[in-house]
Amino acid sequence: MGLLTQIATLPLAPVRGVAWIVDRIVEAAEDEYYDPRPVQQQLVQLEEALLAGEIDEETFDRREDELLDKLEEIRAHRGTPQP
Repeated sequence: MGLLTQIATLPLAPVRGVAWIVDRIVEAAEDEYYDPRPVQQQLVQLEEALLAGEIDEETFDRREDELLDKLEEIRAHRGTPQP
């Protein structure tokens, strides 16, 4: 970007700054949303609940399917191959 372009677009600097901040917020939100660790922890807790008799097999199967779908979505978003 040349000096004249920078001077001419100087009034837009606050807009570019706000756009940059919004981009960082979106990145942080996506990183949190697509973090596989909470889903993996929920799978462990779900299995513990089944083994402790706190939930029945049907509830376990339904919730496990939901969590595995979420994990698949996360891996697809990150481009991680399936194990």
